[in-house]
Amino acid sequence: MALCTLREVLDHARAGGYGVGAFNVTDIEQVEAVLDAARRTSSPVIVQTIAGASAFASDELFWDLLLRTVDHYEEIPVVVHLDHGPDAETCLCAIDAGFSSVMIDGSLDPVTHEPMSLADNIAVTRRVVEYAHARGVSVEGELGTIGGSKDGATHAEIVLADPDEAAEFVAQTGVDALAVAIGTSHGAYKFTSPPDSTVLHMDLIAEIAGRIPDTHLVMHGSSSLPAHLREIINAHGGALPESWGVPEEEKARSTKLGVTKINQGMDSHMAYAAAMRTALAADPLAADPAPAARAGRAAMADIVAERMAVFGQAGRATEYTPVVFRAPAALPR
Repeated sequence: MALCTLREVLDHARAGGYGVGAFNVTDIEQVEAVLDAARRTSSPVIVQTIAGASAFASDELFWDLLLRTVDHYEEIPVVVHLDHGPDAETCLCAIDAGFSSVMIDGSLDPVTHEPMSLADNIAVTRRVVEYAHARGVSVEGELGTIGGSKDGATHAEIVLADPDEAAEFVAQTGVDALAVAIGTSHGAYKFTSPPDSTVLHMDLIAEIAGRIPDTHLVMHGSSSLPAHLREIINAHGGALPESWGVPEEEKARSTKLGVTKINQGMDSHMAYAAAMRTALAADPLAADPAPAARAGRAAMADIVAERMAVFGQAGRATEYTPVVFRAPAALPR
């Protein structure tokens, strides 16, 4: 089974009335953690990464290792997805590398990081869709601006998605999935108090879903930022500020309103970091990072497995027929 397209997995999720977690990874131990959780819970899963996010010398090397790791989990439906592709060229490179899905984030200008016009967003998204669909690859776009920081360097303000623009955007681009800004935020600092309807606009999900019924909706910036993990990190040299994320019950509710893909990055990275910091502190003479990395991998797998149960994807892998995505032979650009 292994590699599947995003459209295939999200179509299954919609038919079954559940959501599928998309978990950000920056190293091979983290790839293993996500896939181990999927195997443990018999879940379809989306493994995603951002260009330049790993410590590897090149994206091409990391991406190749990521794809080869997926090959070892043949019983699990896996989407390998590029998260927040900043421009068309990066998305095309990921497609050529063998990714089965890419996100083109045309909501922000890749140079100025200011909001892009709807027309410019449509133009760059359409270019990626045409290239991807010709090769059997799925595409996610973004409308509105999800707040916070994807890379720790630049910070975006929240600009809520507009239902009328969503309908126009999908009609002109043909994306398979659409990330809609509903008030969520990237990063380890989201909300200064538990979010309510004045912050999280869950009503927008249902409204937009009604306008674009054939396009899957994606919730970004939806980590819950567990307080106990923040406390562990801070007790071992960290300085994460008190913050609230998206409650688990709201994530589960979003799958009943129209969301089928739920992005999770910070929760699993916090679990990984907390376990690593604890392991390193327990052995002050440690120089080999492998034992701490193993502890991080195990902790990350545990929290990912928990999220899979919340989203409803646990136990669903057996419902898939063994149709596997095959990266096509290189076609001219």
